Amino acid sequence: MTRRAPQEPTRDFKPSHRLRDDAALHATSLGCGGCPDFKTCGGLHTDAGVFDCNDFCSCEDRSVCDTVCRNKPDQFFERYLETDGFELDSTPRVEALATPELPSVIPLIGHKYSRKAVLNEPVVAVPLYELFHMRSGQPHVRTSAELAARFLIPENATVIASGVDRDIKLEAWWAFADRARIMSTLRDLGIALVTAPNFSMFLNVPRPDNLHSMKRIALGWAEMMMAGIPAALHLNARTDQDYARWMRFVRERPEVEIVAFEFRTGAGAPSRIDWHVDRLCRVADAAGRPLTLVVRGGAQVLHRLNRHFGQVILIETDAFARTLKRRRAEFTEAGRLRWPRISTPKGAPLDELLAHNIVTKRTALQLSDFAPVTRSERSARNTRRSAQHADGQAGQGSFLAQLDATLEARAVSTDLERVIVAAET
Repeated sequence: MTRRAPQEPTRDFKPSHRLRDDAALHATSLGCGGCPDFKTCGGLHTDAGVFDCNDFCSCEDRSVCDTVCRNKPDQFFERYLETDGFELDSTPRVEALATPELPSVIPLIGHKYSRKAVLNEPVVAVPLYELFHMRSGQPHVRTSAELAARFLIPENATVIASGVDRDIKLEAWWAFADRARIMSTLRDLGIALVTAPNFSMFLNVPRPDNLHSMKRIALGWAEMMMAGIPAALHLNARTDQDYARWMRFVRERPEVEIVAFEFRTGAGAPSRIDWHVDRLCRVADAAGRPLTLVVRGGAQVLHRLNRHFGQVILIETDAFARTLKRRRAEFTEAGRLRWPRISTPKGAPLDELLAHNIVTKRTALQLSDFAPVTRSERSARNTRRSAQHADGQAGQGSFLAQLDATLEARAVSTDLERVIVAAET
């Protein structure tokens, strides 16, 4: 049996959904009322049977534990000071920044390996952490030409940098010392939008670790905005109180025009996704202005989000990921998208396969039921109407005719105002 690392909690709570917080189902843990963080945290409401969040402090060796925890007073004080406390109110105010019109579906391009040609896509997303060396913080690219060459994308492409990634890269980003150089590089590259790093909100750690992550998200967003880099605020949350704090933050700061969320991991679990969607919609409704939401994942809920947000932008990852696994997108006779495995000659570039998968996945999204709110509808965002198909026709009646015409042309329109949005499964 594999032993846990000494910095990881040793106490297991199985099944893991017992750690999910839901104030509508569970009472506040008995020990929360006397906690110095209670006003900010709001307490825990779980089925785990814990006295308070200190029950999650069970590391074998606290000297190597990197969790923000009051049981390590010296380290806790340092982490508390580095974020100027846990309250979001102390986050610096910033000016709103203009962003270009963006399509509702943007393909993620992770790297250029196994490719030879420039991808003919006018708007793409790239991983934020592929722009810098994650040990030194040195930029991998310094100009738009070098950026285009690194990912084999057009030099004049509109580029979005996605801050969603593994925790090791997020923590490395936070540790970069030369922040001015990082921000200067992003400006010089002409990045159209950055989704701020989504520092994790683990369920099996003391709550100060969550509060610290939330504050870092806010500070990371503000840092980019102050540097003149349009950024999306990532709404990562564990409890109703966390969402209430984000709601107040967004409502009181009109400079927050774009927010982000990621459904690919825990938030996208079938038994939890509705909880998150409901609270994201509350944030949008409470803002008092149209918000743009940038998402990764969440196929079955984007139509609901479209009714509350001014625009939902999907960073689509399936096409790139499945291309690397030598899978080719195709439609079944029933109109469903499938990804059968194919054989490619050893060393053969994957350019054609990637382009095909991007176009086919986008076509599937256009023909789906997840219609984005049109520009004319955004001013009336409080009107609750069911999503309409882009062409006003029934979804299945003209499906095959539209599909044949699109694939015969081997392309889709770059004007994606009418694109129907869905997310990868």
